[in-house]
Amino acid sequence: MQRNNLENSTNASIYGGRVFAVAPMIDWTDRHCRTLHRQFTRHALLYTEMIVADAAIHGNRERILGFSAQEHPVALQLGGSDPAKLAAAAGIGEALGYREINLNVGCPSDRVQSGTFGACLMKTPRLVADCVAAMKQSVAIPVTVKCRIGVDDQDIEQALDDLAGGVFEAGSDALWVHARKAWLKGLSPKENRDIPPLDYDRVYRLKQQNPSQFIGINGGIQTRDEALHHLNHVDGVMLGRAAYNNPFMLLDVDSAIYGDAQQPAAIEAIIDHMCIYADSHISQGGRLSHVTRHMVGMFHGAAGARRWRQILSTEANQPNANSAIIRRAYEAVQMGLAEQAA
Repeated sequence: MQRNNLENSTNASIYGGRVFAVAPMIDWTDRHCRTLHRQFTRHALLYTEMIVADAAIHGNRERILGFSAQEHPVALQLGGSDPAKLAAAAGIGEALGYREINLNVGCPSDRVQSGTFGACLMKTPRLVADCVAAMKQSVAIPVTVKCRIGVDDQDIEQALDDLAGGVFEAGSDALWVHARKAWLKGLSPKENRDIPPLDYDRVYRLKQQNPSQFIGINGGIQTRDEALHHLNHVDGVMLGRAAYNNPFMLLDVDSAIYGDAQQPAAIEAIIDHMCIYADSHISQGGRLSHVTRHMVGMFHGAAGARRWRQILSTEANQPNANSAIIRRAYEAVQMGLAEQAA
């Protein structure tokens, strides 16, 4: 019953208080990943991968934009720089049932730059504001932006102030800030996640300057305790690879962040759910590996984790693979834990 109540909650409730989110990650946060993460947390805001506006408008919508109501609350992240196209794509996302539309102003990849969107839009804050305004006119659900603190040689004080001022004036419901610069030339997307130094204080200052606006922080956050620390300074916290590589850290998000006293799901229940889900996906023509590739890190650091990873990594790609492989891998974890306790 509680899950159904969550699914039917209003759009405005996303930003009615503190927010914990799992970041949009290209090639990672697909519908199978989100289904897994939702088993660990009822309340965390989940995001799609970045979807280019043209793909949302002209592509196979079920394949590109499809999701289950069980994933809610889930937001659609769009990439683009044409206000009209973004408005059209946002309208499609709203019609499909997404709870939020987010504009990517943070991805530094060459492919994204060639399309004149992502982090390079930090250089054109007026255009970003125009994009937000167009989307706000197109939809009734929240429209938000995810950005960097600046790019290349920009002054991070001026760059972030200009971006934030423009999008908030245009009606953005939230601004999520990855607390690093992005270097558009000379660093790969992976290096841009690690090499530019983190500057959390810059995001804190932005919040101090905009006390009535929702400001969320992202970048380098590894633990629940770190997340709670940031929430003393900003309104929301977003984790990416830390949550993906060890989804067990999501188990206490509901209690620690949202004050939900309901017990988190038992591990056996999560395994059962993912087995049922995987077999359903296979019955529709999918492969087990589409699901299990997101589950490999589940037992990070636990006895039996190595065998769990081996089974999922090798056997899930075999012809006719089904959920029995997930159950066999979980038995290996249970055996490892039993041997450790003996």
